[in-house]
Amino acid sequence: MENYTVCHCKQVSYNDIADALHQNTNLDNVLSAFERVQNVTHCSTGCGGCHQKVLDIISEFLSGNTQ
Repeated sequence: MENYTVCHCKQVSYNDIADALHQNTNLDNVLSAFERVQNVTHCSTGCGGCHQKVLDIISEFLSGNTQ
């Protein structure tokens, strides 16, 4: 996957989110994964415009549809 900025308010990239997800092996659902990503990267804590994008990335990871 090509790296790109997901959260413009906090300057969080796709790779930043992927790294946060890879740091935790106990990601059993989207909500716990979202909280983990928020705590590590601070994405989706500004305007919230990236909220759905972040959820989509997490869903991809949880379903195994990432490269």
